Amino acid sequence: MQRALLEARASSDDNSMPGAETAEVLLPYLPESASQARRFLRKTLTEWGLVELIDAAELVACELVTNAAKTGCRRQMTVTIRRVSQLIVRISVRDGSRALPVLIQASPDEECHRGLALVDRLTAGRWGASVEPLGKVVHADLAMPKPVPQ
Repeated sequence: MQRALLEARASSDDNSMPGAETAEVLLPYLPESASQARRFLRKTLTEWGLVELIDAAELVACELVTNAAKTGCRRQMTVTIRRVSQLIVRISVRDGSRALPVLIQASPDEECHRGLALVDRLTAGRWGASVEPLGKVVHADLAMPKPVPQ
């Protein structure tokens, strides 16, 4: 089995807050890459002090990585997490397929086609995809949960 290459780095670009944190991991197109992505996100969000986002981030990453693994590409996929602001993180998966994801409304008795609907719900519709010369990037933005009034 191929081992994941992990690289965490500080980044600053026009679309993020100054000194925004970014981390990424390269994963093979295998079913077990979803669990590697979950571990990577759990570790990263814990280090960043954003433990409130871990459960949702793991679910989002699992769906995006599983979809990428199904493309049959031979190159590695890249899973990136970037702190866009104090309250928002962006999870993105870059793969070698130019086929864009489609949000399908699954019927109640279907066992598949629910992944992007889950991503859509967890991100309040803040997800998307963009085609690149050698594939695509699918991203999803997660916001910190609002504090419960006491």
